[in-house]
Order: sequence, then C-alpha cells, then structure tokens
Amino acid sequence: MTANEEHLLPERRRTMIFINIMLSCVATTTMATALTTALPPIAADLGVTMSVGQWLTSGYSLAMGIVMPLTAFLITRFPTKRLYLIGAALFIIGSAVCVLSSSFPIIMVGRVLQAGGNGLLMSMAQVVLLTIYPDRRGTIMGWYGLVVGVTPVIAPTLSGVLVDLFGWRSIFLLVIAVMLIAFVAAIVTFSDVLRTQKRSFDVISFAISIFAFGGVTLGVGNLGSAPFLSLTVLGSLVVGVLASVVFVARQLRLSRPFLDVRTLTSRDFALSVVGSMLLYFAMMGSSVIMPVYVQTIKGGTATLAGMVMLPGSLAMAVISPMVGRLYDRFGIRRLFLVGSICLLISNLAMTFVPLAASIWVASALNVVRCIAIGCLMMPLVTWGTGAVAETRIADANALLTALRTIAGAIGQAVFVGLMGVLSAPEAATMHGFNLTFLAMGVSAVPLVLTPLVFLRAKRR
Repeated sequence: MTANEEHLLPERRRTMIFINIMLSCVATTTMATALTTALPPIAADLGVTMSVGQWLTSGYSLAMGIVMPLTAFLITRFPTKRLYLIGAALFIIGSAVCVLSSSFPIIMVGRVLQAGGNGLLMSMAQVVLLTIYPDRRGTIMGWYGLVVGVTPVIAPTLSGVLVDLFGWRSIFLLVIAVMLIAFVAAIVTFSDVLRTQKRSFDVISFAISIFAFGGVTLGVGNLGSAPFLSLTVLGSLVVGVLASVVFVARQLRLSRPFLDVRTLTSRDFALSVVGSMLLYFAMMGSSVIMPVYVQTIKGGTATLAGMVMLPGSLAMAVISPMVGRLYDRFGIRRLFLVGSICLLISNLAMTFVPLAASIWVASALNVVRCIAIGCLMMPLVTWGTGAVAETRIADANALLTALRTIAGAIGQAVFVGLMGVLSAPEAATMHGFNLTFLAMGVSAVPLVLTPLVFLRAKRR
C-alpha cells in the first residue's frame, strides 16, 4: 500500500483497526505484570520454589528480547493482516497452554509462546498506528499510551483479586477472552496497511541477535537472584555485550540489514531512544519499589498497594490523550521539559517522605510521576520514529522497543538491589526507600538536560 493509499483508508476502517489494536494491547500488557502477584500460588500449585517460579516473568522478558529484533524483518516481509492474526493466535495458544498446564515446564512453554505473540503485536501496533494516522500521530499515540501505561499498573491488583476469587488460571482465561474478541474482529476489520518487500532472511544476524539481546536481558533479569560474578549474571552480560558489538558491526556492513541500526544516525531518533531508556530505567524501578513500600514498610495489603497506585493510573488515563493533542500542536520540547521536571521532582520528593507519613503522601507523589510518564512515553516514540524515513519505521520501532525494555529490566534490578543493600530491619528500611528514590532522581537529571541542551531551537 502506498502513502497516498494510506491517506485514502476510510475513517471507519481506521477506527476499527485502532479499537482492535487497543483490545489486543489490553490483553498483552496485562500479562506483562499480572503474574507479579500470582507467582506465589502458581509456584505452590506446581510444586516449585519461588526462585524457579520467577522464570515465568524473567523467561517472558528473555523471549521478548529475542523476538523484538526479528519483528522488523517480519513486518516488512509479510502482509499486515496475516502477521497480526499469527501474533494474536500465538498469544491465545500460549495462554491456553498456561491454563491447561499441570507442570512448570509446560507453563513455561506457554509463557514463551505468549511472549512471542506479544512481541510481534507490540511492534506491529505502533508501526500500524503511525502509518494509518499520518495526520494525527500525536493524538493517536496518546490514546495508545493510555493503554500501554495504565494497564500494567492496574494488572497486578486485578490479578490479585482474580487469584483470591477464582484461582490463578482465571488470569489467563481473562486475557484469552479479550484476545479472542480482537482476533475475530481483526479477520473482518484489518487491512494490509504496511508496505512489504521481498527480502531474504539473514539467519546469521538472527542467531547473533539471540545472544546479543537475549544475553543482556538474561543477565539483567538474574541480577536480583544471583551474585553479580556468577555465570548467569556476569557471564550472560559479557556474552550479550560482545554479541551486540558483533551484531552492530555486521548490520553496518550489510546493504540490507536484518535490523537497521543506522536509524541511530538520526539525531532526533537517537535522542528519543536515550530519553525512552532513561524513562523506563526510572519508571520500572519505581513500579516495583512502590508496592514494596506499602506492603513491607507500611504493613499494608496487596489490595491497598493497588489502591495507592490507582490515582496515578487515573491521572495517566486523563492526561495521555491530552498530551497527544499537545504534541500535535506544540511538538516535543515543551512536553519533554515538563515531563522530565515532574519526574525529577516526584523522585526527589520521595527522598524526604518520613516513615510516619501517610501512604497517601506517596500516592500523591506517584500521581506527579505518572503525569511525567504520560508526558514522555508516547511523545518520545512518536517524535523519534517521525525522524526516520518511512521505510525504516519498523526497524526504528523494533530497536527503540528492545532497548527501552532492556533499560526497564536494568532499572528494576538496580533499584530493587539498591534498596536491599541500603535497608536494614524496622524503621531503617524507610532510609533505604528514601535513598533509592534519590538515585532515581539523579537518573532523571539527564532527561531534564536533554531538551534544554539539544532542543533549544527545535519545534519538534
């Protein structure tokens, strides 16, 4: 389909595709975090330890890290509708395997299939939306950001309620129901909206990418459960970094790369990648630390932790569509500056929250943090991918998504580990919490400096 044909796509068809993508995103993003509260009952039911059970989340991230580089090839090689249906089918089959599993290896296979479907659908969603809405990219990505940003925050609370009422298998049944609706609707509504081209599959690049992205993701994922100098952490990181160097060198030599890393030569895209990585580094760390604060330090329940996070989720739900319209009108600089300052303030303010303070003080500061995330997450994607050629959007999206996912995993491992090192029994645990958010505040400083230093005279 040509650019002119994309503009001629009927508004009703565009709306149906948009709604379909939102439905699938609800299902896939729910599974990204839902198992955090369901791991204990799953581990107990399947007769494994928590250290083994956590592979249901770290293994999921590992599979996602491997799939992401592959999506750029798939999106530009195969028709959009067929590929979308394959991604949805993979996710449904993986979820069904999880429901029917009676042992840990079987549910692990289901999680890997889920991750494969999720990685494909996530990469396709952004590229499709940016393609069919060239006239309202900021607004549409704002609505998309609403789903991507809010669902993972609500999912742990929802899964906790489902586990208590119906058992852990009900989580998978719920996402199967949502994805089945999206699958059936896609058969009717989806079109082949992305350009495809004949290209050979670079087996060598794909093999190297498995070691590169998989090694880094695996090493980071094991930081909290194994010593840094262990084979599973340092060994995996060394393999991942070395493979990444080889992978980049190979892509630069190829006339048609497996994953076009030359997109990073675009200054705006490179800045958006760095900004997204810094955002996810701080954001994913706080998403783990906040429930620890409510349940471990303040002695609250998992339901209370969800209630503390809820106002922030609602704030993001309100601001995300507004931010999209603001991006279309004013560009990236103002949103970048406001969002990064809000992130810095919210993190530094957490440094001064005393043990005796009400948990709703932390909840209010989390609202400011969620506003910051809403101002930054999707606008950075829209701005960055808009700076590369249309033929490279799939590569740019795959690269950005993979790198920010890895940055988020690093943030989780670093800040959870830091809080463990800085904390001691009883009241001193609050000291570790305060210092951890101070570190998050420091990590937000480069985000504030980026629009001030690099975007002075740029409208977008």
